[in-house]
Amino acid sequence: MNFKTSKLLGAAALASLLITLPALGQDAEVAEEVVETLSEGVSADVVFILNSFLMIFGGVLVMWMAAGFAMLEAGLVRTKNVSMQLLKNISLFSIAAIFYYLIGYNLMYPLGNWTIGSDDTGGYLGAFGIGILEAVGITADDADDFGYAATSSDFFFQVMFCATTASIVSGTLAERIKILPFLIFTVILTALIYPIQASWKWGGGFLDAMGFLDFAGSTVVHSVGGWAALAGAILLGARIGKYNPDGTVNAMPGSSMPLAALGTFILWMGWFGFNGASQLAMGSVGDVADVGRIMANTNAGAAGGAVAALILTAIIYKKVDLTFVLNGALAGLVSVTAEPLTPGLGTASLIGAVGGVIVVFAVPLLDRLKIDDVVGAIPVHLLAGIWGTIAVVFTNPDANLGVQLLSIVVVGIFTFVASFIVWLILKATMGLRPSEDDEALGLDKAEVGVEAYPEFR
Repeated sequence: MNFKTSKLLGAAALASLLITLPALGQDAEVAEEVVETLSEGVSADVVFILNSFLMIFGGVLVMWMAAGFAMLEAGLVRTKNVSMQLLKNISLFSIAAIFYYLIGYNLMYPLGNWTIGSDDTGGYLGAFGIGILEAVGITADDADDFGYAATSSDFFFQVMFCATTASIVSGTLAERIKILPFLIFTVILTALIYPIQASWKWGGGFLDAMGFLDFAGSTVVHSVGGWAALAGAILLGARIGKYNPDGTVNAMPGSSMPLAALGTFILWMGWFGFNGASQLAMGSVGDVADVGRIMANTNAGAAGGAVAALILTAIIYKKVDLTFVLNGALAGLVSVTAEPLTPGLGTASLIGAVGGVIVVFAVPLLDRLKIDDVVGAIPVHLLAGIWGTIAVVFTNPDANLGVQLLSIVVVGIFTFVASFIVWLILKATMGLRPSEDDEALGLDKAEVGVEAYPEFR
């Protein structure tokens, strides 16, 4: 029997045993013995395969979040700007994929080859170069890191996080930004700003050396998108007619609550990949159990945020506000993202609930400051991201409050200042806003040329 045949027979035997597990599940002792036998006999090949599959499957789920952002934003902007939001979302996703490959991936994961700093002293600026996948049809001997997973699966998973960061910016600046400066900013964000700060934690940089903990990116992904959005919103200004001279706010209802709700549920579903696959391993009983625990806690965080927003808006406004409940669920998801493994279900629900409360109070606060955030991304991703990063200390004994706070400040200052400079240059050179006539007409007609709902005009 040759090696390939033995592997096939081994895989078949493993599959047959797995198929019998549901029937054996009624007998706990027998099932436990089978699981122990499988765990002891799993080869390094199988571990590599399962780890890679987790990231491939998780990457697909996170990619689905792009559809969630697109639908959420399409529902929360006015009818005349829906096509523009859809165009921005598919364009930014594509730009992120290309520029993360060209520059971002190696900047974020220098594998010890730091341009500034080192693994020993703390890295600050990663390596420059394009991302390179493993060769076609590799064997165990050819794998870049056989003890981890395929490089292709790692890249595929990580590029989805990069695109998610850019998606956050799109909603805040909706309805009053031209397409070209937005896409140029997306290039800078996904090629440089996001991967540089992400390398400080996930690439083994100086924040990681300090002991900063951010499991799936409450700070590294979500607050970064929020800081970039805040810088843009300050320079861009509010939509025409949003705020009156006396400080009162004019409501600008979105085009479709069904689309907004659909987008929220898509994001909720995609988050199971976002957090669950961030375990980065599925080759042991412990890893698989942890992935399930992470997904359950992720769901609990979202539920806590939604219910908290529902109850609070009913108390404050005497009616339940659907948009607050949708954003409450998303804020709950962001809140639990920094540490979805160590909490129990009750604690995860409470962490998410605080995120929902943050949204209810932060949205009107931004309006008082005349910061126009069309979809509420700054409260959801920035403020809830900060809260979630702090909340790690309540459930993970390895977390240090001082380190968590310092890391929030470092990432926040870097991202806000870098983003502000880029937005400022774009404003000075090509302008950020369309003309008042174009804004009043709607960016679907003025910039895209394809209306989302032409029959309604």
